[in-house]
Amino acid sequence: MKQRKTVSYYTLGCKLNFSETSTISRSLKEEGYKKVEFNTGAEMCIINTCSVTDNADKKCRNITRKALSYNSKTFIIVIGCYAQLKPEEISNIEGVDLILGANEKFDISKYLDNINKNDKSIFYNKAIKQTKDFIPGYSLGDRTRSFLKIQDGCNYFCSFCTIPLARGRSRSADIATTLQKAREIAKKNVKEIVLTGINIGDFGNKTDESFLDLIKELNNIEDIERFRISSIEPDLLNDNIIEFVGKEDKFANHFHIPLQSGSDNLLKKMRRKYNSKLYKDKIHLIKTLIPNACIGADVIVGFPGETEDEFNLTYNLIKELPISYLHVFTYSERDNTSAVLIKDGIIPISIRKQRSNKLRILSEKKKREFYNSQIDRNEQVLFEANNKEDYMYGFTSNYIKVKAPFNPFMTNQSTNIKLSTIDENCIMKGEFIEEHLITQQNTFSKTLID
Repeated sequence: MKQRKTVSYYTLGCKLNFSETSTISRSLKEEGYKKVEFNTGAEMCIINTCSVTDNADKKCRNITRKALSYNSKTFIIVIGCYAQLKPEEISNIEGVDLILGANEKFDISKYLDNINKNDKSIFYNKAIKQTKDFIPGYSLGDRTRSFLKIQDGCNYFCSFCTIPLARGRSRSADIATTLQKAREIAKKNVKEIVLTGINIGDFGNKTDESFLDLIKELNNIEDIERFRISSIEPDLLNDNIIEFVGKEDKFANHFHIPLQSGSDNLLKKMRRKYNSKLYKDKIHLIKTLIPNACIGADVIVGFPGETEDEFNLTYNLIKELPISYLHVFTYSERDNTSAVLIKDGIIPISIRKQRSNKLRILSEKKKREFYNSQIDRNEQVLFEANNKEDYMYGFTSNYIKVKAPFNPFMTNQSTNIKLSTIDENCIMKGEFIEEHLITQQNTFSKTLID
């Protein structure tokens, strides 16, 4: 096929965005577009945006400016959640040529007949109600890990969140289609698949299938060593899922379960579908069935009306629970959400930042406590394809980041590691277990010969 234009990519936001960028990249490659590094000044640059955190405008503007600094004639295309929500706002960013909404981004080649710089941005953006199809996909980059998109959209309409407005209603493929994508990944010599989406526990809500049905089938794919479940809502993480993960070695002992607040009053105002007791019960069940499990949580700080006592409920709940780390989000007002209409009890920005900082410090302590509890354990570590300062890095099943002396035989390989000490960056140092390492090296050598 005749080579056409060069294209670079820049992705902001979640694992799902990375999955979709990679899928779009492969589709354009099939049509002859050549992917190049962002800093090489491609003829075309696709920026995949996020709207979950604040400053979407600033981030998009900065990336656009940086892309044009490498090549002033680069044709700039903006896609993603921000592009669906605020195309007019993006059109005011100097240098942006084309903006594509949620429906249009997967048909991107239809809009590329002319990629000469425009004096004014053009955008194609259908109403989100028209976004009904599920487009499967997955990421490929480092050969070690792939993000497999199993679900999109959300039906929850939490009062602080714009995701349903950016991505539409919850939808997914059926199990058979999802398994087909997982097998495609397996053929690429990828060792770990991360199951990702907006609300993955809602998988199969229109097909009479369930997330539990899916992971049971994925467990039978032989060429994938490890599956990891990304963020899953506590009300959708049923006990059978926890029990299944606990007994199956192929599924990582790692859960990320959004909390948002320890105050039942605030959870109700946020329109969350659980209370603090349900959340506590889930965490305790996980630790009962899987004592070495790593558990992460999302927390929102500074939601309208959050009193000091309610913040302390959140802080103390996290402190008492065996949670391993936090993702802390400082509440920011979002257009077209019901929370932005709450005018009473608006928390000053300075207090929001103080509370966020307090939780981030707690998160660092919880993470170190969890890492310390794992010292002297032998764990399987899947090493990534990189070499930094004579070390190689990888993760255990329970999401401990490990570094060990660089060994070329171990790139994209799993091996038994004894966890020893924790460095200043909260990375666990690991020691190769010699007899297992020799076996791995012999296997690697035999593979080369074959």
